[in-house]
Amino acid sequence: MIFNEQPKSQPISKLQVQEAFKRVKANKGASGVDGVSIEAVSKNTRKYLYPMWNRMASGSYYPKAVRQVLIPKSDGKMRPLGIPTIVDRVAQQVIATELEQIVEKHFHPSSFGYRPNKSAHDALEGCRINSMKYSWVIDLDIKGFFDNIDHELLLKAVQFYTQEKHILMYVKRWLNAPVQLADGTIKHPEGKGTPQGGVISPVLANIFMDIVFDKWITQTSPTTPFERYADDIVIHCKNIKQALGLMQAIKERLRDCKLELNQDKSKIVYCRSSQKRQPPFKVRYQKFDFLGYTFKPRVVKEREKIRLGFSPAMSQKSSSRIIKELQEMNFHRWVQFPISKIAELLRLKLRGWINYYGKFRMSEMRKLFRVLHFRLTKWIRNKYRRFRKKPWYVGYKYLQKLSRDFPNLFEHWQYEGFRP
Repeated sequence: MIFNEQPKSQPISKLQVQEAFKRVKANKGASGVDGVSIEAVSKNTRKYLYPMWNRMASGSYYPKAVRQVLIPKSDGKMRPLGIPTIVDRVAQQVIATELEQIVEKHFHPSSFGYRPNKSAHDALEGCRINSMKYSWVIDLDIKGFFDNIDHELLLKAVQFYTQEKHILMYVKRWLNAPVQLADGTIKHPEGKGTPQGGVISPVLANIFMDIVFDKWITQTSPTTPFERYADDIVIHCKNIKQALGLMQAIKERLRDCKLELNQDKSKIVYCRSSQKRQPPFKVRYQKFDFLGYTFKPRVVKEREKIRLGFSPAMSQKSSSRIIKELQEMNFHRWVQFPISKIAELLRLKLRGWINYYGKFRMSEMRKLFRVLHFRLTKWIRNKYRRFRKKPWYVGYKYLQKLSRDFPNLFEHWQYEGFRP
């Protein structure tokens, strides 16, 4: 990448652009409205990145429209995902990196989403520990969070942390960038919303929620523990009176910030079951979902003693989503491949699922692997003629023999209790 760097009005260097492109390239992703891929930009950086740097450094850079893609949600609805062009993603990464360095040290330690050295597992572990200490949980859900962020309030939140003119200028331009809908029509934002999928969107969401929620709850209820991952929030309370009061206060706070609480999904959950300390009324909710895990009363082992606790495990929604994905792959029809090739094609997916959902109570993944083994048995019956006219369990016994002879063939076979 060759740049002839001249004095510019905005403090953006060629090194920043180079480092930003490395991160965008590592994250991969689809092309935007211009159809230019990461490979095309990588092969000709002077054609694509030099003009972008030149315009950003002189203050004349304006983003192209964001391509909208609709992806299905677990409840059957569609979630809009915004995909900027590769060049725009590099530009966003430049400002996002600079902004992260400014705001990161000011964020609350209970904020875990899209932050360096913090992960979803850290949020889940904190939630697990606090759920054992506190009897009540407020499970919050903000209605259409990314679609309803007010631009004026968001810019004020960014200004709270930095007065850098180039950061504020480009953040404002990205917020006002048009969106190309699935049918090709162009939609202009009406003073609210930031597309999910943009590089800078998670940073802006964290800044907004830090002001709207983190700092507010620290001032109004400093002893109340919580975990927040982007707009997913879990709050722990000692009693129902505190939970009800806090729920009403949060509803008013969100309304003041032009957001709305999702009444159908937000709930107050009781974290005790079959114990002496029961509330004097019938409890409606005794479990909640957080980051793909379900928290509910389970038998746990603590200090060599067996007792009833409140712990996380892979949620039914997550399990159903993965099972549907396995079914849609139709690998039981891949009879042109040997089983070693199927194991290779599934390896990265299985490893990712195990690494994420196997962190807490991995035994809950058995149902998922049973479905996988059933589909592998179908592959065996389709692949080998000698199994076609025999009962299905004959093919299953053959799969069991394979797992004994080649215990490292499939990723999950390396763990005890997950072989067929």
